Amino acid sequence: MAMRPVLAASGLALALSLGACQDAGFSAAGSARAREPIPQKTVALMATKNMSPRDPILIRAFKKESEMEVWKRGADGQYALLKTFPICRWSGQLGPKVREGDRQAPEGFYPITMGQMNPNSSYYLSFDTGYPNAFDRANGRTGSYLMVHGTCSSAGCFAMTDEAISEIYAIAREAFAGGQRAFQFQSYPFRMTAQNLAKFRNDPHIGFWKNLKEGSDYFEALHEEPRVGVCGTRYVFGGQDAAAGACNPKVDPVVVAKREKDEVEVAELVAKGTAATRLVYQDGGQHPFFRDSSPSTQLFAEQAQPRPNMGVISRPEALAAAPEEIVIEPKAKPVLLAKNDPKHDKTKPGTKPTALAFAAPASNPAPIPTREAAAAAAAAPASPAAPITVASADGDLSGYRKLLGNLFGGAPAAPPVAPAALPAADTTPVAAISPAVPLPKKVTARLHPTPAAHHEATTAKVDGLNPAPAKKAETKPAEGKPSEAKPAAKAGEAAKPGEGKTPETGKRTEGANRNRVAASQPAN
Repeated sequence: MAMRPVLAASGLALALSLGACQDAGFSAAGSARAREPIPQKTVALMATKNMSPRDPILIRAFKKESEMEVWKRGADGQYALLKTFPICRWSGQLGPKVREGDRQAPEGFYPITMGQMNPNSSYYLSFDTGYPNAFDRANGRTGSYLMVHGTCSSAGCFAMTDEAISEIYAIAREAFAGGQRAFQFQSYPFRMTAQNLAKFRNDPHIGFWKNLKEGSDYFEALHEEPRVGVCGTRYVFGGQDAAAGACNPKVDPVVVAKREKDEVEVAELVAKGTAATRLVYQDGGQHPFFRDSSPSTQLFAEQAQPRPNMGVISRPEALAAAPEEIVIEPKAKPVLLAKNDPKHDKTKPGTKPTALAFAAPASNPAPIPTREAAAAAAAAPASPAAPITVASADGDLSGYRKLLGNLFGGAPAAPPVAPAALPAADTTPVAAISPAVPLPKKVTARLHPTPAAHHEATTAKVDGLNPAPAKKAETKPAEGKPSEAKPAAKAGEAAKPGEGKTPETGKRTEGANRNRVAASQPAN
């Protein structure tokens, strides 16, 4: 039983060690640190900007740039930048804090009250960001003890060095003394410029960052503190209507103009080829001010020289490695498009293929002569592609000569003579020639020669043998060529299905037509 208080204290210490920055310690010198005055150089800077130490403040933090800005509201009611501090250490990656222990520094809009200021911090001085706020809770995010504090060690916090947090704490203390009930802390992954938005446009957090930009646009366009509300799982920004909980607060025209201007700049940068990238850190970063022996910027010229003592630095090996910039491909894969083949593509110049262009046939291919499409095919204005020449007697008298001329020992058929001009094509389908219809006289003469002529022709080929009937001589026609038509059906007897096939339904004709269509298709 006596060990229970000890075990309870050990459990509390373990729980605090799992917190973000373990900023729950106490220091006997805390009260003295918290009473340090604002440095005289900073007070003089306020005077040049028409500010007083007790005017309200607003603080903005940027992870990628590792900078923290302190703004003060002037006599005109608008905020102006007072001073920028280099961040000595922040941990995690660009993006919001999602769960306890992920080492992420928070991103969002947080009100800081006097009760969140910690004069007895184990990290010199600090203030609690108030994470998770209403927005974070609405999105199911967890965590605690996310601080802005001294030294240079971070596990989800913004570490500023003891010197910097002492000045920031003093500025905030005087603002509270002047009557400010809470100051706004805005935390961003980077400065919300068109260049950064174009660069990180494919990052998984881009939707959340665009929501943050709405608040940034309000502040940068009007230099007024935006009222912040939460509607569902999104921030809403505006004036008093946003603070009252309106999901569609009125947006000032100046803010609208800034947003539209930024969108145009982003589109132009993307069109110029700005690559979509993502920054991957080993574990957060820090400002180059703390690494370079001779920093090129004069932004922090008022900082102590030599550089302030950074104290304990968390994970120095991670800081030594620069972030890796990775190119991110678009989420949606491009749809397969057909190539424009100049040999076969007859479309207008500059025409882009559609998503189904690869499935479309060549322009104006030879139509398949089905019975249903006969009328449309006859009226088609474009001339069909030249068909492949095949031995077919269907509807072609010269085909009979080509096919049967040598079969019976006759002379080769003469080349076909160009037919005379035909009348306009009738849209009514014309029945094809079949054995059930009397054949022309010339064709009949070939198929049924006179006995004398037939005797002479067969005697010349087979000397002394009785000639076989003409029907049996056709049992093995040339391969790929249609055989001789069957005898006509008896008078009054309808043709059986499958006999006397017309070009619309005959199997061989269909095969030939398929060859015609295939010959007119371009290769994909």
